[in-house]
Amino acid sequence: MSNDRTRADRQQMVQLDDRNAKCNYANFCRVTGSPEELIIDFGLNSQPIGSNDQPVEITQRIVLNFYTAKRLLHALHISVQRHESVFGEIETNIQKRMVAQNAESSFEG
Repeated sequence: MSNDRTRADRQQMVQLDDRNAKCNYANFCRVTGSPEELIIDFGLNSQPIGSNDQPVEITQRIVLNFYTAKRLLHALHISVQRHESVFGEIETNIQKRMVAQNAESSFEG
């Protein structure tokens, strides 16, 4: 218990300066890596559905060691769980979302 408290106290002491942070939107992500690190590329896919004859422009590349990647994985998992507990499950399969949307619109008419 005291070990958890010490860890929590240490995390609260981190101060952030985000004045120079840049914000980008991404609807594309590619993860590659080596035995020592993960490389995560983010970009904008202008044609996410159908044929894509334009290359996806990578706007951000983040390189993480596996310790930081695991912390990020945990933080993202908790954030998504919280979101889904309030708003419902996030369906990542676009085909299933399209079928569900078409079924809803047929009931309205």
